[in-house]
Amino acid sequence: MRNGSIITLTFLFTLFVNAYGLNNTLTTSSFSQGFLTLQSTPLPKTKHKLVVIAHRGSHLKVPENTLAAYENAIKEGADYVEIDLRTTKDGRLVIMHDESITRMTGKKGLVKDLNYSEIKDLKLNPNHKEDTTTYRIPEFTSVLNLCKGRINIYLDFKDADVPKTYRLIRHAGMQNNIVVYLNKEEQYGQWKNVAPQVPLMASLPDNLDISQLKNLLNKMPLEVVDNAYDNEKLSLMHKMKIAVWLDVQSKDEGPEKWGQALKQSVDGLQTDHPEKLVKYLEGQGIR
Repeated sequence: MRNGSIITLTFLFTLFVNAYGLNNTLTTSSFSQGFLTLQSTPLPKTKHKLVVIAHRGSHLKVPENTLAAYENAIKEGADYVEIDLRTTKDGRLVIMHDESITRMTGKKGLVKDLNYSEIKDLKLNPNHKEDTTTYRIPEFTSVLNLCKGRINIYLDFKDADVPKTYRLIRHAGMQNNIVVYLNKEEQYGQWKNVAPQVPLMASLPDNLDISQLKNLLNKMPLEVVDNAYDNEKLSLMHKMKIAVWLDVQSKDEGPEKWGQALKQSVDGLQTDHPEKLVKYLEGQGIR
């Protein structure tokens, strides 16, 4: 769950209409022309057909989006960790869901307004008072190194530079183990220009019918969506070979909600309870 930051494809649909309007006249921008030959790219390899995504890592016992949370997710058998990428004032890439550091540290300030030197030694609030471990805001490079060869990354691309991000991904040798969730309109074109082989994910717009969705996704492919809930959209995604990873994390998350999602024949579940979900799927004979 990405709270208020979820992108839809409405902007992309508008671009599509502008490029392929009533007169079928193409725009001359390299941006729109570049989309004419886009193809879907394969998702990272996993051991399991239905993937389990640990939302901000496995963070019930330790703070979210920490190396400890990601380590827990790996040990509990998740296929992906979901991480939230932001940029400090001096250009360092760090992991933090919120724009502000207040909820996680008790200090005031926005990530984008603070230098890395002001962030790196901050202590994150533990989940439990008796936990005396020191937790820090991790750099992106540390997360890449921790995950390499062990787990894939669902990169919630909050606020960062695409070329810099991809350089770090390539340097870590993780370019085949990343799915990028788009949060801003311009990010689609940026990722397609810089790293067209990286799988992209977004949310479907609510204001398009099935025919419009099909046309849009044919011209501007995605590899994953997270909100195809009704049977008509699910059927279209399956036909177009677009994976559906539903967000099931919530206060009432549990077997009932998991069972409902499985009846929809989805391809992945993002959860706050990766260990329990894995055991549930094993009990269902799915893993």
